[in-house]
Amino acid sequence: MDRINRAAKWVFGFGAGLSMALVFLIIFVNSLRRYTVGRSVAWGEELPIYLTIYGVMFGLALAYLNDQHIRFTVITDMLPERVRNALFGLADVVTIAAGAALAYAGHVFATRRGNVDSSGLKATADGLAASTGLDWLVWLGKVGPWQYAVAFGGAILAVAAALRLVQRLSSRQEI
Repeated sequence: MDRINRAAKWVFGFGAGLSMALVFLIIFVNSLRRYTVGRSVAWGEELPIYLTIYGVMFGLALAYLNDQHIRFTVITDMLPERVRNALFGLADVVTIAAGAALAYAGHVFATRRGNVDSSGLKATADGLAASTGLDWLVWLGKVGPWQYAVAFGGAILAVAAALRLVQRLSSRQEI
């Protein structure tokens, strides 16, 4: 189980870090172009927004798996350890359900509005598809893959909460 948790932490951390690095790189390059050439790239304004959402979702799952998320502990700190652990286990179960519900809602939202063109990405995606001959790249110019960040975030939150629950239950048995 430790190997699975380490792998999940690595994936979540890598995803969050890569997303934020790409956001920085795109904004940096776009700023340089704007002030040197006088023109920024069309997708340089919109893509960082979507990448930030994916990065936040990865970070959210990592924080939950590390049990380092925001929590108000004024009352829980006064509870006996056994009651507190049971309460946190219940919170894990609720988070699994909330993550699954968020994944479902994100999926429904993305499928209903997924074919809407993304104004800043459409021309670039069409150009990529035309130059490579890969027609499926047109999909990157739609809002669907970017709106799936909510569904993806819900799914990985549910996974993180499930792993945390298993870890919490296994450490309770060792006591």
